[in-house]
Amino acid sequence: MGIRQLLLDVDKARDRPEIIEIAIAIENVPCVDGLSIVVNEIDMETVGMEITIEGEDLKYDEIVAAIEKTGAVVHSLDQLLAGKRMITPVHRTR
Repeated sequence: MGIRQLLLDVDKARDRPEIIEIAIAIENVPCVDGLSIVVNEIDMETVGMEITIEGEDLKYDEIVAAIEKTGAVVHSLDQLLAGKRMITPVHRTR
């Protein structure tokens, strides 16, 4: 089973690293084909982001290591898509 998409909750300090540094670090992981970074929270000291990563047979540990090497922190894996084809998640309201 190959992981094809990850959605990560990531925080960084307000000043460092720059978002572009995080994007470059993720893009340099060999299995990554594309990524999206969306800032969803900013406070006095930190910036919260959702990072969506797509590729073939993604290596979660390598991606987390690349992100954390920049100084950012992965808080959680919020979504994972795997298998032979992409399935659109169905979101339920509770």
